[in-house]
Amino acid sequence: MLDALAMAQVVGSAPIRSAVNQGFHLYARRRVQRLAVLDPVQSQRRTLRKLVRAARETQFGCDHNFASIRTVLDYQRRVPLRTYEALWTDYLQAAYPRFDSLTWPGLTPYLALTSGTTQGATKYIPVTRAMVASNRKAAQTVVAYHLAARPDSKLFRGKIFFLGGSTNLEQPCPGVRQGDLSGIAIEEAGDWLRPFTYPPLALALETDWDRKLTLLAERSIREPITMISGVPSWLLALFGRILTLTGKSTMAEVWPMLEMVVHGGVKFDPYERSFAEVLGDPRIRVQETYPCSEGFIAFGDPATGDLRLLHDHGLFYEFVPVDELETERPTRHWLGNVEPGVNYAIVVSTCAGMWSHIIGDTVRFTSLNPLLFKFTGRTKYTLSAFGEHLISEEIEAAIASAATRTGASVREWHVGPVFSGPLGHHHYLVEFARPPGDLAAFRRELDADLSHRNADYQAHRADGVGLPLPELTVASSGGFDGWMRSKGKLGGQHKVPRMDNSGVLTAEMAALLRDAWMIGNHLPPGT
Repeated sequence: MLDALAMAQVVGSAPIRSAVNQGFHLYARRRVQRLAVLDPVQSQRRTLRKLVRAARETQFGCDHNFASIRTVLDYQRRVPLRTYEALWTDYLQAAYPRFDSLTWPGLTPYLALTSGTTQGATKYIPVTRAMVASNRKAAQTVVAYHLAARPDSKLFRGKIFFLGGSTNLEQPCPGVRQGDLSGIAIEEAGDWLRPFTYPPLALALETDWDRKLTLLAERSIREPITMISGVPSWLLALFGRILTLTGKSTMAEVWPMLEMVVHGGVKFDPYERSFAEVLGDPRIRVQETYPCSEGFIAFGDPATGDLRLLHDHGLFYEFVPVDELETERPTRHWLGNVEPGVNYAIVVSTCAGMWSHIIGDTVRFTSLNPLLFKFTGRTKYTLSAFGEHLISEEIEAAIASAATRTGASVREWHVGPVFSGPLGHHHYLVEFARPPGDLAAFRRELDADLSHRNADYQAHRADGVGLPLPELTVASSGGFDGWMRSKGKLGGQHKVPRMDNSGVLTAEMAALLRDAWMIGNHLPPGT
């Protein structure tokens, strides 16, 4: 038998790469054609039936009488909406780290560790073999749509770069491993895939993010990279180091085979201009994805730019109007009766035993045929300390608009309230990749855009009786990295929290920037 090195050499040879590339083109045509004729409503009915049937003998399935469930309504009557915290308390905590037939049949082999983006407590998200297969199918679907859109693609003749966290997994008990979701993905990839991916396992295991980013930049410039994926802010950080090392102006010059940049995890609007400049070639597709620890939800539709819902890979979706989420009996929609234009909290039931799980994200459908939606924010990402009722979608768009109008490029940002003075005010912390020529103009454009988008905000900005112009603090380059480092969350899939309605996190960030002398400019609240 071939050892791993010999197999890698064979699989990585030019003829094999060419054959694999052709094979994926064939798969892409079939997959896209299949999805074009598949009825999403029937697909979701089948998915729920399969999930319930598979888990009917688990502790959760017995507790909720899965054996008697026949319809979506049956399921919704028996299974209440749950947060992760409720599932942890009711089923997982006492058994941690060994989840054996609790909410999904058999031993759960992996736990994805995440603190999410709105709180600090570590979550242990179950990742079953079925979920690994689900994520793989979703990723292959993203690739399929790229290949369908680009028939001349040579994606698998080069290497796919995964800019993730450390792949080093802990073993809290026999048969169970836990760590970053990207580490689980690499663990399950198999030796046959390694010749097509970057970085090599030894470098992927590096836990020091600063050192890892430096090594990735130094070593990747010699690789035939055709695709790269990661969180936008970390991709820009990597690109910056690579361009500094090479003296090149754009990534198209460094990686001439680059076809696609895959991003996810945050709204992309504030980053769009920066990516266009640093990539330097409009033929490089910037592909949005919507993965989370609980499952792979959607991907950016090449034709429209909206997110296309994945519906045939082991996840069942429900949608709860955001304004009903905290009520005693919120309305639970699914694909059979969902409506466009409504801001919904998304709820998932998965092949990893997460049942009617509120993942904390909000979406709004723009089309039901095909199934397209926009990510609008987080259920806990609202700014309404003074009754202004801003959601993250509005602030993201306003920051992007202000940057465009003032020639700026934003790398990171955060906003929260400050409870001082007669009215209080909003405090924005912004790190620019390219600062505006006029910082006061940037603030005015941001305020004007929010007033245009949100009537409540406009009313609260009334002269003499409302909120003043927001306070604006410009973080020096690396300022947000310093805060993330202080929390032990620098790099990988970790993201800067965008909003904090309490103001506590905002004050903490501002204090760290001030104490570290990382403030480049500052505008106090105005009128």
